[in-house]
Amino acid sequence: MSVRARARRLERRIATFVRGGIDATRGELGPPAAMFGSGTSLAAMLRTREAIAAVFLRGDGIEIGALHQPLRVPASVRVRYVDRMPAPELRRQYPELAAEPLVETDIIDDGEMLATIEGGTQDFLIANHFLEHCQNPILTVQNLFRVLKAGAVLYLAVPDKRFTFDVDRPCTRIEHLTRDFVEGPGWSRQEHFEEWVRLVNKRTDEAQVAEEARLLIEMDYSIHFHVWGAAELVELVAALQRYVRFELELFLRNGFETILILRKPAG
Repeated sequence: MSVRARARRLERRIATFVRGGIDATRGELGPPAAMFGSGTSLAAMLRTREAIAAVFLRGDGIEIGALHQPLRVPASVRVRYVDRMPAPELRRQYPELAAEPLVETDIIDDGEMLATIEGGTQDFLIANHFLEHCQNPILTVQNLFRVLKAGAVLYLAVPDKRFTFDVDRPCTRIEHLTRDFVEGPGWSRQEHFEEWVRLVNKRTDEAQVAEEARLLIEMDYSIHFHVWGAAELVELVAALQRYVRFELELFLRNGFETILILRKPAG
């Protein structure tokens, strides 16, 4: 099917969702909901995510880093959950989620590498609020596409730093990401942790900055290594096409995040 034909089909399906408020897990008409808008509430954002999943996700796939908010998918879709630790260890790693129900980890792997997953085996891959945690985003995206089948989709949600605790941090430049890819991310790791302590944790004493950064590095805490606004995310998508082939099927503002659907070419 051509890109134009897929776009027309997507427009029709989105219109159906908006008119009827379809429950994506059952394909039934439900109460109207705020969908595909700016999304001022978490409930509206999750509903928008769910509706997009109903349009694009089919078959068997994986979700990376779902923690306490796995994407709701249609009943016919099968998902295995990937994370770097089992759920009990993740709970200790993130004490702020101690009271939240975490999904059980089906596959223990580094989400940036996916070394245990064979290439060309997944019908889809979900990675919501994951890319900003990656130390080497370009290499990560290459590996995400490596495990997808031809014609499969990558479902991403990326927070817009302007509306999160990252608001005071500078957006990551393409040149920085390119150097991470070419040289490896070790050159900037210390800087990222110190920036996090200064601009997210709001520490001003340099001795305290150094100590907190040291502790976070020691525990391998997963900070937001990279941050983007919407405009910078557009630039990133364009730059990524120099390293991996994909078709951009959706780029949608959803509250404080942007949802992207990237399709691996069928050829």
